[in-house]
Amino acid sequence: MTSNRIGRHARRAGATLLLTAAAVLGASGPAAAQDEWPEIPSYPTPMVPFETKDFLTPADLDYWNPLVNRNRLTSPFGTGTRIVCVGFHGVTTDCWQADQNGQPHKLIRLPANLPNVTGSSLPGGGPGHFVYPIL
Repeated sequence: MTSNRIGRHARRAGATLLLTAAAVLGASGPAAAQDEWPEIPSYPTPMVPFETKDFLTPADLDYWNPLVNRNRLTSPFGTGTRIVCVGFHGVTTDCWQADQNGQPHKLIRLPANLPNVTGSSLPGGGPGHFVYPIL
């Protein structure tokens, strides 16, 4: 029984890594090098950029727990460089992360917050899984 449970978790983790790699490789290219930090709008809007480090990363055990419904980040920098996001009604919609030189790169939001299995029915799809683009 325990070995079946471990096998299922290993398959899910493997699938998560494959989907993450596919998203990263599919989004790489010259356009990513032209990213800029989001600007603060000059008009009233609830979508104002904010800095955050509130992400689960692969180093966190909860990142791998499919029942934990928080934003995830797959990045070579973890949360060690500046991250700026935009959201609406508590749902993070877009994020940018600085590279080692401080240059911003728009993160790719995966269609699902893998390996989470509980939050997709929340408003806006709930928390997301963001991936740093490989240039």
